[in-house]
Amino acid sequence: MNQKEFFESMPHDKRDPNPFLAVYLDQSIPFNRAAKAAFLKDASTWSRQFVLPVLRPLARLTILLIQLFKILVPKKLTSSRMLHKVLYHGMKTFVSPEANYLILRHFYLGSEILRFIKDNVPGIEIEMNPLKPTNLEPVKDDLFLIHDLNLYNFIINLNKELETKGLQLEKQLLLNFDAITTTPIPIEPLPRRWTNKLDLTTAIELFTPIYQLFLTDNDFWRASNSLQLDETIGMYASKIIGNNERLALIVNKHPMVPLPTYGAGFRLVLHGLATEQMHALLVELKEKLQHTNPVG
Repeated sequence: MNQKEFFESMPHDKRDPNPFLAVYLDQSIPFNRAAKAAFLKDASTWSRQFVLPVLRPLARLTILLIQLFKILVPKKLTSSRMLHKVLYHGMKTFVSPEANYLILRHFYLGSEILRFIKDNVPGIEIEMNPLKPTNLEPVKDDLFLIHDLNLYNFIINLNKELETKGLQLEKQLLLNFDAITTTPIPIEPLPRRWTNKLDLTTAIELFTPIYQLFLTDNDFWRASNSLQLDETIGMYASKIIGNNERLALIVNKHPMVPLPTYGAGFRLVLHGLATEQMHALLVELKEKLQHTNPVG
């Protein structure tokens, strides 16, 4: 049984309604149905309910201790290559298939959203570096770090182009949706061993101190602060679309006020949800356009 069937076949007990079923059926938030089912099923596991409350404070304390360690020996143990090997083996061995599916989707969707913005600002030229992994192997090739670099480089290059050429982000009457995939993202079957039990949120909280340990303090701060750029990307898209009424749940705070790194794990989950919302909204707009103007 896939995740969608899990919820769609779930009985509704009026005396004990399932909170995850209620959120799954709610359509006020744009969200891919399969991804939403995967996220909610993953969030309803014993790992999320019992392991996370114990692990989260320990993980955050570890982040603070590593921060002190990095002050004393800032370059010790730093290796992006080693970091991504650890992440790869951790995801392959311990992370649930639903969580791995959502992580891989995130890179794929993020690349499409940036390309959508680029395609709808006439006159600019920006070199893109799309990340579209369909299995866990690309994780070993600095996937997480490159994802952060892509985001910063895109914002810097976009705004340099706008300023140099005297352009601005504005509503486009004819939107270019070539970058947006409306068919299922081709994620390959993921590991489903007896050890693959960690839900998305718990896995992120666990891996965040590891991420910090193997990166320089500057790299970790940059990665943590990138999570606050969700509103920036959301505003870019809303200007192009000419409507921001459904971007209200992008809540990763103002990018000019950096937040403490110990909360990065939770904000990373919000970052993933913001990307899913933004992409789902663009898919919805593209499908409406295709319905209004069918080819042929």
